[in-house]
Amino acid sequence: MEKIGRGDEDIASVKRRLRQRMRRMLAAMPAGTAARKSQAACRALLELEEFKAAGVVMLYVPLSGELDTTWIGQAALRAGKSVLVPRVFWDRRFMVAVRSDWPEEELPANSHGLRQPSDATPWPADGIDLIIVPGLAFDRFGNRLGRGGGYYDRFLSQEGLRALTCGLAFAEQIVEALPIDKSDRRVELIVTDGGVISLGAP
Repeated sequence: MEKIGRGDEDIASVKRRLRQRMRRMLAAMPAGTAARKSQAACRALLELEEFKAAGVVMLYVPLSGELDTTWIGQAALRAGKSVLVPRVFWDRRFMVAVRSDWPEEELPANSHGLRQPSDATPWPADGIDLIIVPGLAFDRFGNRLGRGGGYYDRFLSQEGLRALTCGLAFAEQIVEALPIDKSDRRVELIVTDGGVISLGAP
């Protein structure tokens, strides 16, 4: 884990600089290394009692460079769980969770390069048990650095949402502490290719 930021920088500047650094790191990771580390992280998550007990699991469909969640989706479908994935509405700047058989189901990519179902029927927020959350970086308190759009922060702020939130990332994406503001939402658990991270107090 690394310490980031300088005392004379504002939150937005630190976040922007860290996003650039993490994107460069992810882009430079060899494909074979990323696949091996993705599988290790997914294996650790699949061993969690929280995953085994969840009947409805929401997971992200990975963008280029993101930790691959394919193994989680396959395991969830084999276990008879309902799998949800995000569907983003760019013009209205929000997203919903929709039912999908991904990765068994092929999902078309939109103009932003995001693969998502064409079905826009949202799954009720109070009917989700586990949400696997992507991020460019996480810290040991559960704080998350997203890509800057705020889609997950708004989604996780929904009234009635009771799901356990689990960050999923490569070990290299964990930093000592992240700058946060009032709109940022913490995750309750973090899993990496190095295992489960015990979170400190906020």
